[in-house]
Amino acid sequence: MQKRLLGKSGLEVSALGLGCMGLSFSYEVRPEKTDAIKLLHAAVDRGVTFFDTAEVYGPYTNEELLGEAFAGMRQKLVIATKFAFNIKPDDVPGKHELNSRPEHIREVVDQSLKRLRTDYIDLLYQHRVDPKVPIEDVAGTVKDLIAAGKVRHFGLSEAGAETIRRAHAVQPVAALQSEYSLWWRALEAEIIPLLEELGIGLVPFSPLGRGFLTGTVKSVENISAKDFRASLPRFSSEAIAANQALVTMLEKIAAEHKATPAQIALAWLLGQKPWVVPIPGTTKLHRLEENLRAIDLPLTPADIAEITRAAEQVKVIGGRYPEALAAMTQK
Repeated sequence: MQKRLLGKSGLEVSALGLGCMGLSFSYEVRPEKTDAIKLLHAAVDRGVTFFDTAEVYGPYTNEELLGEAFAGMRQKLVIATKFAFNIKPDDVPGKHELNSRPEHIREVVDQSLKRLRTDYIDLLYQHRVDPKVPIEDVAGTVKDLIAAGKVRHFGLSEAGAETIRRAHAVQPVAALQSEYSLWWRALEAEIIPLLEELGIGLVPFSPLGRGFLTGTVKSVENISAKDFRASLPRFSSEAIAANQALVTMLEKIAAEHKATPAQIALAWLLGQKPWVVPIPGTTKLHRLEENLRAIDLPLTPADIAEITRAAEQVKVIGGRYPEALAAMTQK
């Protein structure tokens, strides 16, 4: 397995990580716990060292799953988790109140450590920026947790440029986690140059467009009403139909390289910068293996440029999130 460094942080991880959310959250069909643990073990066996979770996934059950699965092998893995919300039993998923007050961060970290069955968190992200709490207070709290040995690296998720700069001035940010793929390239204008300037790694989530770039979503009939994607503007009938042009382009290029659309999409991301580490999620072993083969796909810089030009000919329609969730991003 190839390794990559997340910026200048010194944090080394496998070139592809595994986004674990779907093992216990958001999708209608989720694996039994024993099957989810088998998948996590299979990822480790294949060289994956970087695993992404969050307290809100479940909530709580995803961290508990990783804690159980990785008992006895913790030292060789890099586990990332996140804070940012008040989580109440009667909350509607995706509508939790933001809370990044310092006392709440400290409380949440202690709870996450227990669920993960560990005494340190490799990478702790603020899941969403809380406009009620100065980012300097957030970064300072994580800095204290690093000094205490409970956390090793600080990350931000879906943060804007000003927030990243201010946070980094207090406690160096190891990684930014944000959506980035051939389906969503807004980071290229301002965020990616800033990350390069500051030496911060990028961890793209949804690198396969929440499954769309695999070519398996041809219509809304492929998405259950209980699947969280049913609420996303990009998965409306109109958007799916219009955006198929991007999948068609990927399928054509994939055929030329004897690869799959998913592998081309991931290889394109890996070819952007050496400090980009995508975290595709899956519940299926064959998809995990398919994704990992993208690491060794021999795309040249010319191939990457060709894919970029082809993608630029397709106008992607539909927002990433409903209005309320969209308001939490890029602060």
